Amino acid sequence: MTDLEYQDLAESALTAIETACDRINDETDADIDNQRTGGMITLTFSNRSQIIINLQKPLQEIWMAAKAGGFHYKFRGNQWLDTKDSSEFFTGLSRYASEQAGQPLVFNAPVPVTGK
Repeated sequence: MTDLEYQDLAESALTAIETACDRINDETDADIDNQRTGGMITLTFSNRSQIIINLQKPLQEIWMAAKAGGFHYKFRGNQWLDTKDSSEFFTGLSRYASEQAGQPLVFNAPVPVTGK
């Protein structure tokens, strides 16, 4: 994968997270504060716990830090997969965010763009 391809895919993932936070805040009382600085998003929950997602450009990975631990994801096939157990990024984010928010939350992967 080229650096440009990585950047496009990673940017799509971060945008999907921001969009999901807006949707979740509109549809639930989870009240997730999401702050983005460059290639990093910090999700802060009402109990003040956080999930931090950041891009690791040299490794072409997305890293996530949650109360459950630290996770590294690499794009394989058509999704971001954990480098240790191959679990999918947005599934993990949904799980960890739900645990930290104390209610079920769903973060969806971006829809792939075709015809590029």
